[in-house]
Amino acid sequence: MKKRLIAMLIVPLTVSLTALAQKVDKVTAQQFVDLQQGERVYAGFRRAHAKGICVTGEFVSNGRLAAFSRATIFKPGATPFTGRFSIAGNNPTAPDLKAPVRSLALSFVSSASQQWRLAMNTPPVTAVSDPHSFYQQLQALKAGPEAITAFFRAHPESADFLAWKARYQPTASFATEQYHSINAFYLVDESGQRRAVRWSFEPRANKPVTQAQHKDALHDELQQRLAQQTVVFDWVFTFAGAGDDENNPAKQWPDNRQRVVVGELEISAWQPQSSGHCHVINFDPLVLPDGIEPTRDPILRARSAAYAESYRRRAWERLTAGGEGAKND
Repeated sequence: MKKRLIAMLIVPLTVSLTALAQKVDKVTAQQFVDLQQGERVYAGFRRAHAKGICVTGEFVSNGRLAAFSRATIFKPGATPFTGRFSIAGNNPTAPDLKAPVRSLALSFVSSASQQWRLAMNTPPVTAVSDPHSFYQQLQALKAGPEAITAFFRAHPESADFLAWKARYQPTASFATEQYHSINAFYLVDESGQRRAVRWSFEPRANKPVTQAQHKDALHDELQQRLAQQTVVFDWVFTFAGAGDDENNPAKQWPDNRQRVVVGELEISAWQPQSSGHCHVINFDPLVLPDGIEPTRDPILRARSAAYAESYRRRAWERLTAGGEGAKND
C-alpha cells in the first residue's frame, strides 16, 4: 500500500492552468508552485502561506440563507469546523507583521460525502483575472519594485486591487482582520436556481489585546486572546447584481449589493500547526458541498490546481521524512 501511495505522489500533476482560462501560453501547476516556493524548500510545509496556526470552533447559522442554498450548513444550528490562520509567504519562520496578506481557511464536514473547504484572504479581489497574468504578477514581485510597477501599468484591470491596497492598514491581530472569498460561487436552492455570491468574514473585535512587535506577534496575540474570550466573526454573503461578472475576480462589486449576515463563526481554541488537525487538510476552494457550485472563474481553477500540487509535494516529503518540516503543514 505504501509503495502504491508513493507512486501516486510522484506522478506530476498535468493540469494546464491557462488552458482553463483559454490562453495560448501554458503555465502548469508545477510552475506556479516552483515560483511560490523559491530556491529554498521548507520540506513538509505549504509552498504558500507556510506559517500558520490551527483553530477550531463552530459556525452558528441563523437560517437566513437556507432559502437560497440547500447546503445543510445554512439550516439553523451549529456546525463544527477546523481552520487555520496564516500569513503570506513560503517561510514558516517569517516575521508575522511583515506579511502583506493574512488568510483564514476553514473546513466543514457535514458527512462522509459532504465537505466544504474555504480559503480566504484579506484582499477582496485579485489583481488580475486570468492565471497567466497572475503568474506574470508573481514573477514581477520576485523581480522587484520596478518590475511590479511596470506590471501594474500594463494591467489596468488591477485598479480595484490597487485601490484596496492603498487604503489597507494591516492590524496586529488575526482576529481584527476581514477575510474575503475573493472568487465568486453559486448558491443553489432546492429548485436548482443559482445565485452568484461572494462572502466575507467581518470581525467583531476591533483592537488587538497586545501590541507585541516580535516575530510571532500575531500567533501569540491570538493565543492570549483565546485564553480570555471566543473570537467571533460575522459571516456575510454579498449577492451579485445586474452587470456583475461572477467570473472576474479582479472586479469589485458595488457597495449597494444585497448583503445577508448568515450567522457567527466562533473560534474557541487553537493548536500549533505541527500537531493540530489543520496540518493534514488541503484547503482546496473547489471542495464544495451540495448547494454550493463553482463559477467559471479561471483563477478559482488555478488556485485548486496549485493547492493540489503543493499538497502532493508536502505529502511526499512527510511520507519519506524529507526534512525537519516533515511533520508540519
